[in-house]
Amino acid sequence: MIDRRRFLGAAGAGLGLTQINPRFFIDSAYAQAGQPIVFLSAENITGNWDPTAHTTLSQKNIEGYVMGFLARAPMRPEDPGEMNYELAESIELLDGSRLQITLKSGITFHDGEPFSARDVKATFEYGAQPDRPAQWYPGPTDSFEVTTPDDLTVIVDTSKGGYSASLFIFLAAYLPMMSAKDIEAGPDGPLSQRLNGTGPFRFVEQRGNDTILEAFPDYFQGAPKVSGVTFSFVGDATTRILSMLNGQASIIERLEPEQLETLEQEPNIKFSKLVSVENKYLWFRCSKPPFDNPLLRKAACHAIDRSIILEILGEAGSPSSNFISPIKFGYIDLENYPEYDPEECQRLLAEAGYPGGEGLPELEYITSVGFYPKTKEYGEIITALLQEQGFPVTLNVMEVAAWNERLYDRPGGGPGHMIDCGWSTGSPEPDLVLRTHFHSSSKRITGIVDEEIDAALDRERSAATLEEREQLIQTDLTPMLADKAPAYSLFTSVMIHAIQSDLDGLFIYPDGSIDASEADFA
Repeated sequence: MIDRRRFLGAAGAGLGLTQINPRFFIDSAYAQAGQPIVFLSAENITGNWDPTAHTTLSQKNIEGYVMGFLARAPMRPEDPGEMNYELAESIELLDGSRLQITLKSGITFHDGEPFSARDVKATFEYGAQPDRPAQWYPGPTDSFEVTTPDDLTVIVDTSKGGYSASLFIFLAAYLPMMSAKDIEAGPDGPLSQRLNGTGPFRFVEQRGNDTILEAFPDYFQGAPKVSGVTFSFVGDATTRILSMLNGQASIIERLEPEQLETLEQEPNIKFSKLVSVENKYLWFRCSKPPFDNPLLRKAACHAIDRSIILEILGEAGSPSSNFISPIKFGYIDLENYPEYDPEECQRLLAEAGYPGGEGLPELEYITSVGFYPKTKEYGEIITALLQEQGFPVTLNVMEVAAWNERLYDRPGGGPGHMIDCGWSTGSPEPDLVLRTHFHSSSKRITGIVDEEIDAALDRERSAATLEEREQLIQTDLTPMLADKAPAYSLFTSVMIHAIQSDLDGLFIYPDGSIDASEADFA
């Protein structure tokens, strides 16, 4: 049997401060004029700045400083559908298939071009193209029509696609609005070379691992109080800690539990802790044997004791029993969500044709280190629990960049048989997780093709009202996913940021992006 104390003891040891590289230094040249915010990111960037060309959370966070959004969603548990208007004056359903967006006037992009309905139309249509890695919409371009009666009015009509226009309400709270002029130049033009938004900070340059942003004086809600933001990738968690202790960093993210305990003793550091939109998953490669068999996938789920994982994570994890975060529209605790049950695991293994795991091939479980908290530690636990039930699993721990290269499915099946990854979207829209990963038209990580899941996703998408859609998500779609188990949601991440105590006015969203338009150093 698994020795819970042995695993918890090993995980609790973690990385001590004695392992920090003392030669690490954040270039302070950026801090000479007006003290910018220095944010240390746990994830690298791709180098392509087109918001539709990647699903990298670090770049999504940078977009939060630079780009404008029709609305933003605080996503509080008591009201997941709440939205605050930004570039939009209002968003309203005209009927089941038509949505009207009224825009605020007098807003400009950082390159001086005025923001108008033309840009919203271009963003919607470009983001729906099937060749966009971060395809954002409930259907391809020919499934909806966007018209612009005037410069400040946008009408979205989804009648051709057969789904409700209400989907665009939640999508509006997620999409960075791009310039129609940039889009017309094509994906290899300005879009890929720099960010051009309407937000409080404008993109200056990329300098190695540092992304340099400066305050946009003509921001329509008023010029920011700080001079800019330096967003730097620092892959080692303990190095990020030392920089915070030395005052070289303004904000750091994704603290390890024992590092949080260390920093809580420091009087000059404060914290933000938010139940996030991000669930952490064990994704199965459903596109190849043996996890093309749902019985085997579900057996693996029943082998995993999630309570041990939550003990290791401490404040960095929150329990959830669904495929979406508790602050997403449509969340409920699923009654049929797989829980730790060795007897049921063995029954399913036998039914799948692998009694006691006999006959299973060698299985590779891929995880990362340096980005998400405790992935190596709880990866070792999951590996041992699976081995105990007869799964011949080997854990492969990789640096973030190498792990990123192996994340997505490929023809014939992606690398490994299981891979650990979170998924975070700055919107209450559940389809940005559910349809993105489990519809056969997408197949991001799992590669699953299942007609019944496709039909359930199509049913909830086509519901005439949000109330009907919520019911279908809760009683039809997500219970089916729990039964077929294309992935196993391990927990919901708690976003923990350490912040220098003299930095006030930040608003941190549950996806990790930050509104720093009102931020200032005391």
